[in-house]
Amino acid sequence: QVQLVESGGGLVQPGGSLRLSCATSENIFSFLAMGWYRQAPGKQRELVATIIRGGITQYADSSVKGRFTISRDVAKNVVYLQMNSLKPEDTAVYYCNAQSQSATITYWGQGTQVTVSS
Repeated sequence: QVQLVESGGGLVQPGGSLRLSCATSENIFSFLAMGWYRQAPGKQRELVATIIRGGITQYADSSVKGRFTISRDVAKNVVYLQMNSLKPEDTAVYYCNAQSQSATITYWGQGTQVTVSS
């Protein structure tokens, strides 16, 4: 049973920073890719960033590129999302995601709330 456990969410003021962590019960290299999604109230879940098995990173759009950084610690089997210059519109539940090597199975964490407010 693959487990993804997020942590690091919370309440932060605009302009602040948070680092989310996603710890997996499996070796990171057993996945094709891992990533972060977010879902704001009343909106669909959307991709934020991904890191593929080879280490290449991709960001969903210009709203987060330059402010958010996805990275991983292969020794700890943890994927991070460093979020800087946070804005109120970044408020959402952030979910960790992993795709199996065959890309036929998707795993999700339970989510962690990020609230950006003064």
